[in-house]
Amino acid sequence: MMIMPETPTEREQSQIELEVQSQTELPESSSELGQRGRSDEDEAPQTTQRRRLFLLLVWSFCLCAFIIVLIYTLHHFQTRPVRSCKSEACLQVSAHLSAFADPFTQPCDFYLYTCLSDWRKGRQRGPGLPGPPGARQDQRPSPQHVDQRLRKKKLTDRKTLLLQYLKDTLESNDKLASSAEQKAKMFYHSCLDTRSIETAGAEPFLKLIENLGGWAVTDQKWNQTDLNSTLGLLMRNYGTFPFFNLLVGKDPNESSQQTSRNYIQIDQPDLLIPIDFNSQTEKSEAKTETLRPFFSMCTRYLSLLGAPQRDSLNHVGQFISLSSELAVATAPLEYRLAKGQLYQRMTIRELQSQAPVIDWLGCLQMAFEPVSLTEDDPVLVHNLPYIIKMSQIISDWLNKPEYSNSFPLHTYMIFNLLHTMIPALDYRFKETVEQIEPRWKSCVLETERGFGSVLTHFLNKRTAHAEVNEIIENMVTSLKSKLHGLQWNNPKTHKAVVKKVNSLTHKKWTSNQTNEAEFDNFFAEITMGSTFFWNYAQLLSLWQKSRIKLLEEQSEGVDILSVSPVLNRKELVFPLGMFVPPLFHPTYPRAFNYGVTGFLIAKDILHLLLPDVHGHSESVAQVANCVWTYYLNAKDRSRAGGNSLSRAQQQEVWVQYSALELALQAYQQSLKSNPSDTSLSGLSHTNLFLSAFSQFNCDLDPYHDSMPLESSFLVKVLCAKSELCVLHCAKEKYQPALKSC
Repeated sequence: MMIMPETPTEREQSQIELEVQSQTELPESSSELGQRGRSDEDEAPQTTQRRRLFLLLVWSFCLCAFIIVLIYTLHHFQTRPVRSCKSEACLQVSAHLSAFADPFTQPCDFYLYTCLSDWRKGRQRGPGLPGPPGARQDQRPSPQHVDQRLRKKKLTDRKTLLLQYLKDTLESNDKLASSAEQKAKMFYHSCLDTRSIETAGAEPFLKLIENLGGWAVTDQKWNQTDLNSTLGLLMRNYGTFPFFNLLVGKDPNESSQQTSRNYIQIDQPDLLIPIDFNSQTEKSEAKTETLRPFFSMCTRYLSLLGAPQRDSLNHVGQFISLSSELAVATAPLEYRLAKGQLYQRMTIRELQSQAPVIDWLGCLQMAFEPVSLTEDDPVLVHNLPYIIKMSQIISDWLNKPEYSNSFPLHTYMIFNLLHTMIPALDYRFKETVEQIEPRWKSCVLETERGFGSVLTHFLNKRTAHAEVNEIIENMVTSLKSKLHGLQWNNPKTHKAVVKKVNSLTHKKWTSNQTNEAEFDNFFAEITMGSTFFWNYAQLLSLWQKSRIKLLEEQSEGVDILSVSPVLNRKELVFPLGMFVPPLFHPTYPRAFNYGVTGFLIAKDILHLLLPDVHGHSESVAQVANCVWTYYLNAKDRSRAGGNSLSRAQQQEVWVQYSALELALQAYQQSLKSNPSDTSLSGLSHTNLFLSAFSQFNCDLDPYHDSMPLESSFLVKVLCAKSELCVLHCAKEKYQPALKSC
């Protein structure tokens, strides 16, 4: 069989033709080949070098562009044109920001005067602060050398800000206010009417004594009512507890249980006589130097009430003698706590056998009517030795024949009633009392005593719950992330703290009553008039009625005047008083709210949950010492003596610096979900956050004495470490790296 050769394909044929063609081309001469070879060798490295240079230029351009974008994003994000807040609340707080220098216009001096002096746009107006802004640095006193009395006088604490907000609420003209709200406002305004109070004089109190059955001291016809019936009436209607105090609250020994109830609690009274506790004899006693002015004051009271002068000395002497005997058995809270005398549980029957002179079931039933009580119901006693001694003393005075016509026990109760009613009497009864608070402040506090639930309802209606929930949620989230970054000495402690914080839930502290009809029904029996004395007398009955409600409904009372979080078992409770102007408002830029209220929330939570963090984490001392060193360098005090911080100071510096970081972190998190924010006084975003912090966080909290420097200085430390802000003072020498901060 004959095999035929394969025919090449068209592609193979074309390749063959190309190869043949290349082989038939004339070869170059050797010299040309040499020149071509040398030329290729010279051009190769030049081409590679040009390529490398080109790639380097492209890479440099990209890097520069990235840096420019990054700088623009980080440093100029807050300076972008943003909408200015024009709400009434913003205009008010903006006036404060505009009047005071912010950190970015006074980078060298602002932190020296923010809280203690009136440092307004480069001018100092604080007393005792000499020289113009251009004065030498060493002529300006440091905050530590300013009298602490000046500090307390100039600073406004959070509670006062809350009272001012409640004052504005009570003075507002709300035509749609409910009946209960109108009664609260009527009471407040009658309290402010001092002219009517002065005109009435002592007459209203004398009328009250007559309603109670008279008083032998003022020659009024007295029907000699029973001691226990008078005592129950005073406790029920007038909030007066002459021989013992009545409270309503939970038993802390039941805190581990899922639910706990409210109990009637019986404590020693707030005696009128001035006494001192002798730690050696473990007894309270009255000193002669304090008894003399007290004796004169009581004599004056009887004179104002029209008591005959011939009998006044005798009645006052008996009152002081009885008070002194009762005082011996009293003891301060710390002593009773150490002796285990608090929250002693017993039944009313057992209490009756221990202190038989008091009809306990009858008095308690009258004080807490309509709550049904039996002798088997438990009560909590806070000083049983006093209760026993009190019963013995009253029994002795009842059986003294020399006092059969003067009735000293009744006089003792009337004196206590007078002390309760003094806020509603004219100025003559208050001359011996130092008047520190302004009248409006006293009136707001008195209004809160009886109308606390109404004021809580006021706050609840005016609170921006969505904005409040957001800032609480973001602050708690930032806190949890902060705990993981600490250097803990013991992994078990770290795990326990993290577990505790993660198990906590949080909520706002509001009243259970949200229906205005419920408020109106609760205050239906109260009739407010123009006479403050009788309005005040009704308020005292309201005060006791609120206690009855706690016992009747087993609900938890709301402290409307609270301005810091409370830890209630596994709940972190935030009172609404934390979220009021000028510290917080829904129309404020979020930068302001986080810089002020966010910082305060973080600071309060750190104090609440980590009271002894110094002993569990090395980070506390490291951060505090870093901040302190930076502070000394900024003030050129590195050679000064005694520069080391105490343990308490280290912890407070760490708490406040950490709180500032947490608040800023929470604000940045808020911007991620909602990038838009408004401005105030030409400031926005991070600059506004830090300016608001430096101007509005001069708070007199329980820890302010442990803070060795102005809180506003923390802004300099933060900006020296962070890329979010730039705050440089040309006069300051070079500062070291702040990695440990």
